[in-house]
This record gives sequence, C-alpha cells and structure tokens, in this order.
Amino acid sequence: MNALCLIAAAFAFTFTPLAWAQTWPAKPIRLIVNTAAGGPVDQVARIFAPPLSKTLGQPVVIEHRAGAGGTVGMEAVAKSAPDGYTLLHTSGSPIVVGPHLYNLAFDVAKDLEPVAPTIRTLISLVVRPGVPVRSVGELIAYARANPGKLNYGSAGNGTTLHIYAEMMLRAAKVQATHVPFKGATPALTALLGGQIDFTFDPGGATPHIKADKLRLLGVVLPARSPLFPDTPTMAEAGADVGTDPLYGVFAPAGTPREIVLRLNREIGRIMQSAEARTALAATGAEAVTASPEEFAALQLRDRERFGAFVREAKIRAD
Repeated sequence: MNALCLIAAAFAFTFTPLAWAQTWPAKPIRLIVNTAAGGPVDQVARIFAPPLSKTLGQPVVIEHRAGAGGTVGMEAVAKSAPDGYTLLHTSGSPIVVGPHLYNLAFDVAKDLEPVAPTIRTLISLVVRPGVPVRSVGELIAYARANPGKLNYGSAGNGTTLHIYAEMMLRAAKVQATHVPFKGATPALTALLGGQIDFTFDPGGATPHIKADKLRLLGVVLPARSPLFPDTPTMAEAGADVGTDPLYGVFAPAGTPREIVLRLNREIGRIMQSAEARTALAATGAEAVTASPEEFAALQLRDRERFGAFVREAKIRAD
C-alpha cells in the first residue's frame, strides 16, 4: 500500500508543473520595472503590459524597484517564487554590465530566466553644434589635436553610455574628460546647454537632432536607422562599439517552461503589432523577437564582451 502511494505521489508530482502551467494565470502578475517611472524601460513596459493583461485575462501590474543600477529590481525577481507571477522588465545594461560592477546577492545567469526581448534602442553619438566636427572621424581627430579640451557626459559611471564613449576613445588612443550624470536625461540637458561637448544618448536626443539643435555623428546599431538613413553606424564610421544590449523580460529561474514559452509568444506578438511599432517609431527603437534560448545566448555574449572591457578599463560604478 505504501509503495502504491509513493508511485501515485511521484506520478502526480511529475505532472504538476504542466497542470499548473495550464491553469496559469489565476491571479494578477507583477511586472517589476527596475527604473523610476517615466523612463524608457517604463515606457516600453506600458506598451506591452495592457495588451498582455487582456490576452492573459489577468492584470499585469507594473511595480517600480529602482536603485543600484537596476540591480535592486533584478534581485527582487531573482528571489521570487518561480511561478509565473513575478516578472522583470529591464534594459540590457543591468543584465550584462551590472554583474561586473556590483557585489550581487544573486547570480544573473543562474537565478534569472530570459523570457523575451522587447526592443533594441537607438543609441546615438551626438555633439553640440559648437564642436567643429561632422563625423566620428573628425571628432577623434579634433580630440587628438586638442588634448584635454573635450568633455563628454554619460548617464553615470559604469553605464553602457559611459562604456561606449570609453570604447571609442581607447580604441582611437585619444582622451576626453568624463562628466557622469544621474541619468541620460540630465546628460542630454547639459549637452543642449553647452556644458558638455558630446554624449551617447538612448533616444531622447532624436527631436533635438531633427531640430538641428544637436549634430548626429553615428548610431550604435547593427544597421543604419530608418530615422537617420544617411548617418553611419559606429562600425561603418570606424569606431565599432558593438550593439546595445536588448531590453527584455525575465522571470525567476525555474519558472515552468510552458509559462516561459507562452509569455515569449505573446510578448513577441504584441511588440510586433502595428500599435507597438507606432509607439516606438518616434524614438527610433526597434521591436525585437527571439526565442528564450536565442535571447539567453545574446545576453551571455554581451555580458562577456562588456565584462572584458570593464576589467580592462577599470570602470567602476557610482
């Protein structure tokens, strides 16, 4: 009798995750955004969360957990139950750079499950009009001819925007003074105000470029942006800094496979919809789809690439 009970229990346990996934979701889902409200990560979450709520039949409630370069929100998700009711939406920087800058109480690769990418942002290299250059090559030549004269802003020490500038300058063996800000928006404001000479910007500069208030030199993309088809990629301009890590959705490791696949399918469909594409068009961001395995491989590649540079350049977080 005891043996039969054990067999029955084992059989039931084997099929519990599948049955669980089939009844999921039965309650609201928390979508943790690891930045403050109003920023790009939050804006993208607000594009896909409402239609995802409608599709799943349960509210997808956005909850902000900012701090420590996005790692506070990451930790909250990494330490949550792997039941499909807690998700993370983040930019790529905390996932691929954060582990190299912070002493984390969790392992990004082992404790977070890549679910689905959402977007690739348009990262632009922009200069104020007073800087007498019109290309990446001219900027590097100007920096070389005027040592110590140029300064550049970033969203803070250790951010990808800081790292891109350092990659470009180190490869060219030229120097410029780094001025870190508490976010990309303050850095952009300083550029418009003439306090800094150039910056890498994640989308906010677009209307100012179109209004000729800033000069666009290059884009951090695998191909030219439809918004600026005459502007070369950084690779085309001879200053390859790679591509920007993807924004995306993550779940706690161990989340049932069926739930991960369903979320991947639904988020991908939503991000490729006409509504999402229209919402993203003004910023130059591009909706991206990939399987969980493809997304995980991209994250691993970028984590290794940025980690090597962070160590080489001895970059530290704020």
